[in-house]
Amino acid sequence: MDLICYLHPGWAPLVRPAPATRAWMDDTPESFAYRCLPLNIANAHGWEVLSPCAFDAIWNGEAGADAITIRPEPGAKPERVPVSLFGQGVITFHIEGIFRTPEGWNLWVGGSPNRGKDGISPLTGIVETDWSPFTFTMNWRFTRPGQWIHFDALEPVCFLFPVQRAAIEDFAPKFEPLEADPATMERFRDWSRARDEFHQRMTTDAPRTPADRWQKHYYRGVDASGQSLVKDHRARLRLRRFDSSAAPEVPAAPDDDAPPQKAVRMPTHQDIPAAGDSSEETAALRLALSKREWLLESLERQRDLVPRLTIIERRSGLSAEEFLERYYAVNRPVILTDEMADWPALARWTPGYLKTAVGARPIEYQGERTLNQRFERYKDAHRREAPFDVFIDQIVRPGAGNDAYLTAYNSERNAEALSVLHDDLGFLDKFLDRNVAVPHGMIWIGPAGTVTSLHHDLTNNLIAQIVGRKRVKLAPAAEVGKLYNDQHVFSEISDLEATDIDLVRHPRLAELRLYDVLLEPGEILFMPVGWWHQVKSLDFSVTITSTNFCWRNDFHANYPQG
Repeated sequence: MDLICYLHPGWAPLVRPAPATRAWMDDTPESFAYRCLPLNIANAHGWEVLSPCAFDAIWNGEAGADAITIRPEPGAKPERVPVSLFGQGVITFHIEGIFRTPEGWNLWVGGSPNRGKDGISPLTGIVETDWSPFTFTMNWRFTRPGQWIHFDALEPVCFLFPVQRAAIEDFAPKFEPLEADPATMERFRDWSRARDEFHQRMTTDAPRTPADRWQKHYYRGVDASGQSLVKDHRARLRLRRFDSSAAPEVPAAPDDDAPPQKAVRMPTHQDIPAAGDSSEETAALRLALSKREWLLESLERQRDLVPRLTIIERRSGLSAEEFLERYYAVNRPVILTDEMADWPALARWTPGYLKTAVGARPIEYQGERTLNQRFERYKDAHRREAPFDVFIDQIVRPGAGNDAYLTAYNSERNAEALSVLHDDLGFLDKFLDRNVAVPHGMIWIGPAGTVTSLHHDLTNNLIAQIVGRKRVKLAPAAEVGKLYNDQHVFSEISDLEATDIDLVRHPRLAELRLYDVLLEPGEILFMPVGWWHQVKSLDFSVTITSTNFCWRNDFHANYPQG
C-alpha cells in the first residue's frame, strides 16, 4: 500500500522512519528499558516529521494568541518557524505536505511515543487522509506558564501512522471469565508458575549475566513452554523511507536524533518576571565549572613534574602490586607486553579457524553502521543476527570496512556461542577476578576499518589485542573540558582525525593533550576509567576487553545521567 506525501512547490518536509531508540532508554542501567518490546515497537511504529529550525518559546499563561513568545534561531526561514494561532497556550507547526492514504485509511497524528518534553505536550488528531485535499497542522500545548521550552533543529515534532478508519467500530468489546478460553487459561497458568519460579530464583540465586535477569517469552513471541502462537510476531520494525526520486530537492532527514544545534538560551529577568533573575545562578554555575576545570588542568600539569607520568609506558613482568600502585589507583594507562605470550589464541585465531570453531551458531553483531554517523550512540538500532560463519564471510570480504562489527555490546547474546573459544585463552589472575559472571571478558571481532567513536568508559578496562593491530588515540580524563561532552559518555566530535572539525566552534581542541598508541597482537592496554579514547582497526582484528578487576571497579553506579 502507498503512503504518499504531495508537495507544493517550495515544500521540503523532513520525514524519517521513527527510530526505536530514546535517549532516556539508552541511559537506563544496562539499557534495560529496551527489554520492553512494546516500548520498542511503539517508538518505531510510524514516521516522524522533524523541526526545520531551532527555537525557544514561553507562554505567559493567558488565553490569547499573543500570550506566547517564540524566538527562532538566527537565520531561520520565517515560513518554517512555528506560530501561535489558536491561543490557549498552543504552538502550531505547519506540516508541508498533503498526505494520501488508501481508501478507508486515516493517519494518526501526534507526538513521538515515549519521548516526553518538560513544559509542553503534543496534541493528537486523526485525519481522514484518503480524500482530504488539505494540509494539517501539528500542535503542542504548554503545560505550565512561565517556563521556556526549547526545540532543536531536526528534533521530532510530529509522529504519524495509518489506521483503518472503520476497524475500531467493528470491534465488539466484552468481558468473559478466563475459563471460557481453556487454552489461554492453561498458558496463563504455566506463565504464572514460571514467573513465580523466576522471581524466587532471582532472590536465591543471583543471575550470572544481565541477560538472565529478565524473562524473554513475550520478546520472542512464545508462551512459557517456548511455543510460537502466531506467525507474524514482530521484535523489530523496518519502515521504509519516503521515496524522494520524484522530488530530489527534498533533503534527507537523519536516521536518528540529531545533535543539539545550540544550547538552550537562558531566560533573563526581563523574559520571565515571575521566575526571578536567573543570571546570578548562571554566573554561579559558570564559575563553579571554571574552578573545576582549573583544578583538573592543574592536576594534569602537575603530573608533568614526573616524566614517566607524561608517557604511556610499555611494561613487561609487571606485578599486581606495582600495577595497582603505579597505574590502576592513580588513573594512568600502561601497555602490558608479555602477559598473553602463552595463549594459543594468538597463533590460532585466523578467520578460518574461528569460522570452523564456532560454526553456524547464531550470534548478534552491530550492522549497517555506515548508514548512521552516530552508530555508537544508538547501538540498539544496529543489532543484527546471523550464523557466525556467515558473519565471518561478511567481514573478510574486500572493503568490508566499518559496516559490521561484533562488539562488547553484543557479549551477553554471544556468550554461549563464543564459549567454545575459551580453551584458547589464558587468564590474567594477578589482575582479574575469576569469580564473576563473565570471567573471560567481552570479545570484539571485525575487519580492517572498524571504528569505535570518541568516548570514555565508566569502568577501568583491559583491552587485550589477540589478532591484528589497532590504533588508539587517548586523552586524560582531566581533559574532559576540551572534548565537548554533549551526551552521556560521547563527544560532539566523534573522530579526532576528521578533516572537517570546526576549530572555531571547538577551539579548546587545539589545547588537547593527546596520546597515540599502536596496539600490536599480544599487547594489553589498561584504559583507566574516564580516559577519552577512539579506536580504529588496521587489520582483521580480534580483541577482548575485561572489567572484572581484583580491585574496586563499580564507578558507573553513581554516574550522573544525561
